[in-house]
Amino acid sequence: MRARGGDCATLSSMSSADWDSRYAGRELLWTAKPNRFLVAEVSGLVPGRALDLACGEGRNAVWLAEQGWRVDGVDFSGVALAKAAQLAAARGVSVEWTQADLVGHEPEPRAYELVVVLYLQLPDAERRPVLRRAAAAVAPGGLLLVVAHDGSNLEHGWGGPQDPSVLYTAADVVAAVEPEGLEIERADVVRRPVETPDGERTALDLLVRASRA
Repeated sequence: MRARGGDCATLSSMSSADWDSRYAGRELLWTAKPNRFLVAEVSGLVPGRALDLACGEGRNAVWLAEQGWRVDGVDFSGVALAKAAQLAAARGVSVEWTQADLVGHEPEPRAYELVVVLYLQLPDAERRPVLRRAAAAVAPGGLLLVVAHDGSNLEHGWGGPQDPSVLYTAADVVAAVEPEGLEIERADVVRRPVETPDGERTALDLLVRASRA
């Protein structure tokens, strides 16, 4: 198991044991609030079956379940998934959790009305197949949402990974998912405000929304 996504700065050399160690502790490593872009893009959709790849501690999967989605969450850190299960139980929802390395994980094709990949950080050669399989998992009438630190964030934004090999652009995502027959509805750089001890800063993220007819 080599890399995951979530809400953090990762390198492809980090193992599941590394992430287990980082997630260890009673408190959530990240906030329990859902990602702002997920909320904006998904609110109002008719709930169906959803897949959250690189789900981390489960904040987005749990929020989706609260909206009525039937959610599968996948991550390669067992510690993160244990905390995700605790969060789901505390919030009174059910999510199916799977421990797996996305580099080799094969989601069920055309099975999900929503597939989300948030802040996945892998080198291009590993990332492209993961995104292609994520796109392949979108059911007819379904939606794929990819959000990540944009490549431009390294020089022009705040925070995020400092390794350019795990940064990419909306165009990179589009190139990876278009062969699976999805229609690209949105492919943008989006600005994300970040509160810091020195005041508000702005991170630059990519956002790709694509659907299957």
